[in-house]
Amino acid sequence: MLRYISRAGRSLLVAATFMIMVLAVQRATSAPAAKPNIVVILTDDQGRGDYSAFGTKDIRTPHLDRLFREGITFQNFFANSCVCSPTRAALLTGCYPDRVGVPGVIREETPDDSWGYFAPGARLLPQLLKPAGYRTALIGKWHLGIGSPNTPTERGFDFFQGFLGDMMDDYWTHRRHGHNFMRRNQEVIDPQGHATDIFTGWACDYLAERAKAGGPFLLYLAYNAPHDPVQPPPEWLEKVKQREPGLPEKRARLVALIEHLDAGIGKVLAELDRTGLATNTLVIFTSDNGGLLANGANNGPWRSGKGHMYEGGLRVPGAARWPGVIKPATSTDRLTLTMDIFATACAVAGVQPPPKIDGASFLPTLRGETEARERPDCYFVRREGGAAYGGKTIEVFRRGDWKLLQDSPFAALELYDLKSDPQETSDLATKRREIINELGAALRQQIQRGGSTPWQKPIGETGR
Repeated sequence: MLRYISRAGRSLLVAATFMIMVLAVQRATSAPAAKPNIVVILTDDQGRGDYSAFGTKDIRTPHLDRLFREGITFQNFFANSCVCSPTRAALLTGCYPDRVGVPGVIREETPDDSWGYFAPGARLLPQLLKPAGYRTALIGKWHLGIGSPNTPTERGFDFFQGFLGDMMDDYWTHRRHGHNFMRRNQEVIDPQGHATDIFTGWACDYLAERAKAGGPFLLYLAYNAPHDPVQPPPEWLEKVKQREPGLPEKRARLVALIEHLDAGIGKVLAELDRTGLATNTLVIFTSDNGGLLANGANNGPWRSGKGHMYEGGLRVPGAARWPGVIKPATSTDRLTLTMDIFATACAVAGVQPPPKIDGASFLPTLRGETEARERPDCYFVRREGGAAYGGKTIEVFRRGDWKLLQDSPFAALELYDLKSDPQETSDLATKRREIINELGAALRQQIQRGGSTPWQKPIGETGR
């Protein structure tokens, strides 16, 4: 064909073809990269040492271990509280929990024992990501209100399938005080099976749907496990007993429940692989507080556990995986709190977070960059009822390695130097009054900040 075209015509044709190729390459290289998906996996009461990559010998968690192996380990990840609701509020708002009305556990089904009310004006992560083109879903445990206006779809999630309440009285019947709090959006549902398997199946279904539909998404997958009642499927308990014949019954049951949970997380990771979503998905894994010692939890070498302000109640597992961004098998000593997930997700999505949040993005750490500065201070709070707490609060204020705490509202302040005493064995409160005074003043300022937000419904709404 070219031989019938003049030499000048051939030159023009070649030049035009070259320009078309150049423009095509420019379009390809200038097209914006697809926004990354974000999957946050939150377990319930999983101790800092309760996974095998930590070095714990009596437990097998190959799928959690995979996240740590293929991503980054946070050596100093802290839950925002030593109990459930406050940490979840912090994760979704990027704020200290008392600043959004959740200093303690929300139990709206038993209002005389409820110690928080999710602030109506708080802006949640799904509300911020939606204008950036994200679809958002919560699968699993909510625990921030059982009625309007504080249900997940009313607070910004496009889709909710899970459990509204605090804990299940039974992993198989999914009831709490005889009430069914299982929902699909606003619809009451009654699924059959173990709660861990149900949430895993729903999460895999959601991932398959998003893979077909396209576009970025946020999946917040919040398991009830390994919160009590400790009810592993019988075959999982039998497997642990055969492998670890000398393990006490209490510990064996918890190990089995966590290993069953790990298998569920493995299915979610496999679905990300199967659908091709894994290559452009940031997965963040952590727990809402330390493990409950009464259930046989392993919190590593740190003191105490769930419900307490010592390190064992606040330190939790933390890992993130993002192929092509996070260097595998890396580690960071960055002091990280649950509320930092909010700021990080905003940064990943290219969204400006609200002003005056307390969380800080750890995206630079994920990229292997040097953080601009270390977090100077951090604060932890829990409000609770009953004779042991009387509706009052317990708190921690930490500045650098100094930690001021009050683990009972009726006890004296304690002071620890975590650099020399990470196990909190030597209380320095009577020896370092100047540190007590300095940190005490800063703690009071935080308490005042939190006090500006109501943590109960208006009287007219409660009927009391």
